[in-house]
Formats: sequence, structure tokens, C-alpha cells
Amino acid sequence: MHDHDHGLSADLEKMLSQPASRRQSLRWLFAGAAGLPLAGCGGGADGNYGITTSTSTSTGTGSGSTAGGTPVACTVIPEETAGPYPGDGSNRNANGVANALALSGIVRSDIRASVAGATGVAEGIPLTIRLQVVNVAAGCAPAAGAAVYLWHCTREGGYSMYSSGIVNENYLRGVQEADSQGNLVFTTVFPGCYDGRVPHVHFEVYPSLASAGSAAGKLRTSQFTFPMATLAEAYATSGYASSAANLARVSYASDMVFSDGFGLQMASVSGNATQGYVVSLTVGVSL
Repeated sequence: MHDHDHGLSADLEKMLSQPASRRQSLRWLFAGAAGLPLAGCGGGADGNYGITTSTSTSTGTGSGSTAGGTPVACTVIPEETAGPYPGDGSNRNANGVANALALSGIVRSDIRASVAGATGVAEGIPLTIRLQVVNVAAGCAPAAGAAVYLWHCTREGGYSMYSSGIVNENYLRGVQEADSQGNLVFTTVFPGCYDGRVPHVHFEVYPSLASAGSAAGKLRTSQFTFPMATLAEAYATSGYASSAANLARVSYASDMVFSDGFGLQMASVSGNATQGYVVSLTVGVSL
């Protein structure tokens, strides 16, 4: 694991000095109390990627939602920490301010290769991520023109721009603009699992592509995760041995982000570890 520049105490001070929900504050405090690391890795497939406006009730797995796989109401996705490795201009790496959003070529669908002069390519099981951004303030109408910055760890559990050996790479990071139906797609590799966290993908939603130049313009920061059956299947393949071992020691209940619920953050999955996976998620924001 790799320490990030500010340290846990500084993160806690920053988080608790700003207006925050009890959910977020407790999540960071529990992370410190349990000694969890803050490094390492942290709908359908048609035109509508799974949005539903059906009524739901709380089952204890999320704020106003039901457990993963069950329809949820038109709801803003929970706000989550961007973690220590966002690369959105809000912190620093070994080279200075880390801002992938300022890189030439960062607006792209395929995020497996580095851009802006870096030449690395991330390896792993092919993964297609399909998101639909919707405006909860307008009855979950498609948020056409919204932008998403998405990033996640490598198969080995490291983050480009920060982790040892890949500080000068920027793969597994990218920005996409939503189409007229709020849809956007990323082509990537299946992320690994580091010790202490359930595997996850980070993303930030921006009101427009023009505003997606630094974290200052974002509307929402969140994360999504995968069904345990999918994780177990993926990590049984070559290259994911360390992820399989780490996964055996974590659960949604123990995770610092998903322990209080994941109904709005559980991606639906199709495909397999041989041919690759397609995951879909509806992302509610308020515009």
C-alpha cells in the first residue's frame, strides 16, 4: 500500500471541518479507527441503462433504497469520498498537483491506455461500463450533456498517477459526455481488490464537459461496486491472485463506504471472465 501525501489525520480534519452528513463523517472515522488503508485500489444494455422510478422502501441496505438488484426510487446517488487518489486537481502526487482532467486526450471512452505522452497500457479482464446520468430534480429525465470523470485501480490494486511504478501513467482514468439520453460508456479492465476495501469504481459527475476541468466544478462524487459472485468469478482468473486473497477478507458489511448501504451503487452485470463483463448503473444527480 502507498501512503498519500496528507495522511489520515489531515483527511479527517478536512472532512470534519466542512458540512457533511453523519454518514460520511462516520465512514471516515471508522476507517481511521479500524486502521483501514487509504491507498491501493482504493440496468439493461439498451438505450436506457436501467433507470426506474418505482417506489421502494428501506431494507437497511441504503438510504431510501433496497438491496442491490432491486428497483430503487428516483434518488440522488450517495455522496462518497474520492479517496486519496482522485487525480482531479484536488491533491498532489510525486510530480506536483495531480490533475488528469487537464491532460490532452483525457476525454475518451477507452481508458485502458495512458495519454499525453505516457505509453502504459493496463491489463486485465475486459470491462465495459455503461452509465446513465439522470436529473432527479426533473423526475429522473436524462441529464443530456452532463460529464463523468471515472477512475479505478489496476488489476494489481494500484492507482495510476500515484502508486509506485505507475506515477507517470494515467491509464484507467477518463472523461465522457452524456448523450441526449444521459448515456455514456467506458471501455476498461476489471479492477482488482486491495486489502480492506470491497472492489469499487470512483466517479465524479459534472454539469457539463466544459466544467470538468478540475474538482471545483463537480456536482457529485460517488462509487459503485459489483456483486460478490462476479468478483469471485473474475478473481479466479490469471493475474488476479492477490485480489482473490484480499476479497476473502472483506465484505459489504465491513467496507468503509458500502457498510451502510449499496442499493443505489450496485452495478448490474452481464458477461463472464472469459469474454469480459458489461456493467450498468443509473446515476441520479440534482441539476
